[in-house]
Amino acid sequence: MATGKLAGYTLFITGASRGIGKAIGLKAAKDGANVVIAAKTADPHPKLPGTIYTAAKEIEDAGGKCLPCIVDVRDESTVEKAVNEAVRTFGGIDILVNNASAISLTGTQITPMKKYDLMNQVNTRGTYLCSKVCIPHLLESKRQGKTPQILNISPPLSMKPMWFKNHTAYTIAKYGMSMCVLGMAAEFENEGIAVNALWPKTAILTAAMEMLGGKDVSNQCRKPEIMADAAYAILKQDKFVTGKFLIDDEVLTKEGVKDFDQYAVQPGSPLILDFFLEDNEADFKDEINRAKERSNQSGGAVLEIFKNIENALSTELVAQTKGIFKFEVKGDGDSVETWILDLKNGGGKVTKGDGDSDVTMKLAAADFVSMFQGKLNSTAAFMQGKLKIDGNMMLAMKLEQLMKTMQKAKL
Repeated sequence: MATGKLAGYTLFITGASRGIGKAIGLKAAKDGANVVIAAKTADPHPKLPGTIYTAAKEIEDAGGKCLPCIVDVRDESTVEKAVNEAVRTFGGIDILVNNASAISLTGTQITPMKKYDLMNQVNTRGTYLCSKVCIPHLLESKRQGKTPQILNISPPLSMKPMWFKNHTAYTIAKYGMSMCVLGMAAEFENEGIAVNALWPKTAILTAAMEMLGGKDVSNQCRKPEIMADAAYAILKQDKFVTGKFLIDDEVLTKEGVKDFDQYAVQPGSPLILDFFLEDNEADFKDEINRAKERSNQSGGAVLEIFKNIENALSTELVAQTKGIFKFEVKGDGDSVETWILDLKNGGGKVTKGDGDSDVTMKLAAADFVSMFQGKLNSTAAFMQGKLKIDGNMMLAMKLEQLMKTMQKAKL
């Protein structure tokens, strides 16, 4: 798909030391573009791969020129310094990709204000700040006869409650990026700056996704390259298009791409659908209806699974988990069964009935059975609204590994 149309263009990409941001930089580099990596990771992180310097080497090896800059998008001074350095190095900035983002999929009562502030400062304020500082240079790019653009990695705006109810703080912060598209596209349309958003149809395998779902979720994701190819298709176009909320596979379908298995981590595996998309809402509701149809057959299976869990308990499992899970399993009508799985004390214990817990997981009986039988990924269940989590989110992330251990015990 490389066309050379970005040769000589300078892209300022936030959060580009890894994941989607780096993939977009690598794609542009193949055209001979200049890439400014604006990210925080200067030293190797114990849990996350890559730094601004390792990413810069990859971009230069791919054929581009690269300027790695240590930038915290919350800090106006570091953003201004990086933009000024980019202009001195490459002569200007033609494209801004607002990719940096923070995420915490937690409910209102368990989201600390520190986490709320982080998401809003990185997502909304960071996008607004980087755009504000880059726009004078984008206007200059237009005067030089180029096609300046801002591309935010953010979703279409939907006011459906289902996209808010389990993670209101995150949705507010992410939608702030999208509202920047809505407002700035109209504000700068007559001055020739295109402002658009790009969002994935499915989950993308990034460090954030692995933190949410563990490495076991990877086979149900697509690779960051699908977003990079879609971003390239948007950024290379000659026609002026602005104010659009675009979806990766729809963009690529229009480009003539037919083989989407090339982007799958595990071709043929079912994919986790991403948040915020109206089409995905219909898919979610269809699956919920199917789950309801199965629920009448699941009551006895729930009891059987807890019996098998009890048989699989061990001091080793307790030592690995160190937490107490509460499951509120919804059956027929309004009936709810509560179970406590203690993996913190002694050799572990299963109890039917209410009690104290570190994390509470609420779901339908059919989905509970599917999860513990390995037919439904817990991260997918959470993202699709089938699983609600209250309490210690980090502990909840251990559920996938816990279920694998249980499945080995022939649940």
